[in-house]
Amino acid sequence: MAKYNDTSPEGRSVRLLRVGEQLRHILSELLMRGEVHDELLTATSVSVTEVRMSPDLRHATVFVKPLLGANEADVLKALRTNTAFFQKEVAKRVKMKYAAKLKFLSDESFDTAQHIETLLSNPKVSQDLSKDADED
Repeated sequence: MAKYNDTSPEGRSVRLLRVGEQLRHILSELLMRGEVHDELLTATSVSVTEVRMSPDLRHATVFVKPLLGANEADVLKALRTNTAFFQKEVAKRVKMKYAAKLKFLSDESFDTAQHIETLLSNPKVSQDLSKDADED
């Protein structure tokens, strides 16, 4: 009998993805409503782009990006300073055996996408790409 496969294409289980998405929504809501008592965080729009959970659900890596990338280092410092508040609020709102330890990191995927876009718009690269399209 075939075993049910509950992993996503990335190899992470659906449960990890679901819990990570729950945490992302909670953290986004806390930041959007300005519930954290930090002037910088209430004055800055911060996007929580992704939350990756460890397999045991005890650790969560939170990827964030301030609007337009402004004050990124200061925003990360403020988030890390208020980690205890965020952990407490997440623990209250998510029913899990253990409260996840949060780790805030800058989301570099936008910068990577911009770099790839710049490379692809290079005249030499676009010339090579058009040659490949003509050969098909």
